[in-house]
Amino acid sequence: MSITVLRPGLLTSIQDLGRYGYQKYGVIVSGSMDSYALRLANLLVGNEQGEAALEMTLVGPWLRLEKDLLMAITGGDLAPTINGEPVPMWRPVYVKGGSLLQFGACKSGCRSYLAIAGGYNIPEVMGSKSTYLRAGFGGFQGRAMEKGDSIELRTPQETSKGLQPSVLKKLSSQSFVATPWYIEKSLLPPHSTPSKVRVTAGSQFEYFTAESKKQLFGDIFQVTTQSDRMGCRLAGPALQLAEPLEMISEAVTIGTIQVPPDGNPILLLADRQTIGGYPKIAQVAMVDVPLVAQIKPGGTIIFQEISLAEAEKLYVAREKEIKNLGVAIHFKRSENHAYI
Repeated sequence: MSITVLRPGLLTSIQDLGRYGYQKYGVIVSGSMDSYALRLANLLVGNEQGEAALEMTLVGPWLRLEKDLLMAITGGDLAPTINGEPVPMWRPVYVKGGSLLQFGACKSGCRSYLAIAGGYNIPEVMGSKSTYLRAGFGGFQGRAMEKGDSIELRTPQETSKGLQPSVLKKLSSQSFVATPWYIEKSLLPPHSTPSKVRVTAGSQFEYFTAESKKQLFGDIFQVTTQSDRMGCRLAGPALQLAEPLEMISEAVTIGTIQVPPDGNPILLLADRQTIGGYPKIAQVAMVDVPLVAQIKPGGTIIFQEISLAEAEKLYVAREKEIKNLGVAIHFKRSENHAYI
């Protein structure tokens, strides 16, 4: 079983939940920009939550699905179609072999995820299938997808195989069959602008001027075109230290907001460096990192301050929500009439 890349899109790569345990050697975590979308895509097709998926940015690829397969598309809406027919997102979709899956320009969000039952047959490097694009390893030959690539697929797990018999008859006359059930829109991060992003005070928050602190939580910041998987570069009011600060480089993590000398914040994301020497004014709550990952260049952000306790409470609530969704999806998958 395989998928053939006919057009690669703007930036399409293999990503999972990241490469952990090697930052002390200077190896970045990498992984999906929107971990929430990736985890739910895998749950929908019966994979482990951390299985690798295709991450597609802004303009998606054209893919030929060589064999019958079960898939799910989540994240930003890149206008997916199968043989010219719009395909629904956030639900399992069984597709006939030989079909053409096309993605266009994004209607909402920024990044979309394609999970396949069984996953992609990609070797792990340092415990992860994620593509580290700058270093050129992991994923598919250490790079983004290119025209003519053939991505091998693994055999689906038993939980996914159980979905297939009930749809084979329908596929004789249709390109694909989608389930009538799906993940409710109310459970998904909103793709709106300006996006309200919750943050806690950073390690050096106290060293910024009173005016800069006020601007951080009162003004609108715009995501610039210089943004990438490493981080969002933001344009807005120039944030300033009250006085010069000598710093020793220290650890950073996903969602860390650093302020370089020009005063324009950088919000670090999946391909962030392992340490940073700029003062950290704030830290995005983990539940809102997927929201940031879906903001296109030109989109805007309003930061809202919350306490560490509030951020932890939001994180726990999100994890419970994902666990409950997993239980509900498992129940639906086990029903013989799931596709009827």
